[in-house]
Amino acid sequence: MLDQLKNKIKEKIAEVPDFPKPGINFKDITPLLQSAEIYNQVIDYLAGWAKEKNPHLIVGIESRGFLFAAPLARDLKLGLAIIRKKGKLPRETVLVRAPNEYALEYFEMHTDAVKPGERIIIIDDLIATGSSSISAIDLVKKLGGEVVGFGAVVELSFLKGREAIVKAHPGVEILTLVTYEA
Repeated sequence: MLDQLKNKIKEKIAEVPDFPKPGINFKDITPLLQSAEIYNQVIDYLAGWAKEKNPHLIVGIESRGFLFAAPLARDLKLGLAIIRKKGKLPRETVLVRAPNEYALEYFEMHTDAVKPGERIIIIDDLIATGSSSISAIDLVKKLGGEVVGFGAVVELSFLKGREAIVKAHPGVEILTLVTYEA
């Protein structure tokens, strides 16, 4: 069943050459989101994986991570906390550097988003170099959360993001549904 889901996901992801800059082959997930069947199957699979970890809270990363984190939190009857880029949250925040493939950015969360000791699942759409994932885990840990899983729909394995995450945070289990080798 998982192999069928992986094939369906890959069929729906559109590849856009030279976006957002020359040499980048962008993986566009919007066709996947437009398919009620596949989108719901992705959320169901993530929910089954996450439920086994007994999380207290789901955390989504801006912005495409929200598309998977919010329905996952709802299905598990959990709260949702969000990681946003610097300057987007209105109350007191905690900040970490979040370099990515394109620029140096900063991630932040409200200081009360995660309580010390809470078991956290972080969700994003894609793992590339792993730098955003590492920054998100750093941020949750800075607030005292225990990251028990990091889930993403897509992994670009040729960019070695999984290896970088494991090196930085060896205790965090990583789930991706589809992998692109090149």
